[in-house]
Amino acid sequence: MLWSATMTDKRIAKIKHVASLRRKDLVVVLIDLFDPHNAAAIFRTCESFGVQDVYLVFENEKVFDPKKIGKKSSSSANKWLDFHAFTNIEECIGKLKTRGFTVVGSVLSEKAEKIGEYIWPKKTALLLGNEHSGLSIQTIKKCDKHVYIPMCGMIQSLNVSVAAGILIADLCGKRKESKKCHFTTQEQGILVSSFMKRK
Repeated sequence: MLWSATMTDKRIAKIKHVASLRRKDLVVVLIDLFDPHNAAAIFRTCESFGVQDVYLVFENEKVFDPKKIGKKSSSSANKWLDFHAFTNIEECIGKLKTRGFTVVGSVLSEKAEKIGEYIWPKKTALLLGNEHSGLSIQTIKKCDKHVYIPMCGMIQSLNVSVAAGILIADLCGKRKESKKCHFTTQEQGILVSSFMKRK
């Protein structure tokens, strides 16, 4: 395979290494986020933990292009992620379930489990909702499982980007690394080719 003449061996090695660490056991789903800067901060967390696929649902909020937002807050992480946009939550969840994902909503409910004790599903689609209203009742009902972050303060909520970081770190920290977590050699090759074209 021929790479760009301007691409150094060190850069190529870096891209291959990053591709080898990309996760296929976790996707992050952002539903009706109001502030694109929060989304950009989440993109940065996803990229740093090896999450490749980010789903966005715009049912009630203004649509934004994830590839064109928050260059500073995302540190250009969006350049290295793959995005999937929907205008209907049912369509999004349907797509995730056909891919074998268990849909886990970040929500405080009677059946929600604390992250410290939570055993994450083998293939997790983590749903995060609107900054003000969280996940809608309709969306909560469609989740297979609920998870929450216990708090000790007077304020019982976190910024969505902070919550995303805690939840993603919890899953990645608990999961024993294995080939099942990461892309196959063939998938890595496709990803490397894609990365080479991204500017």
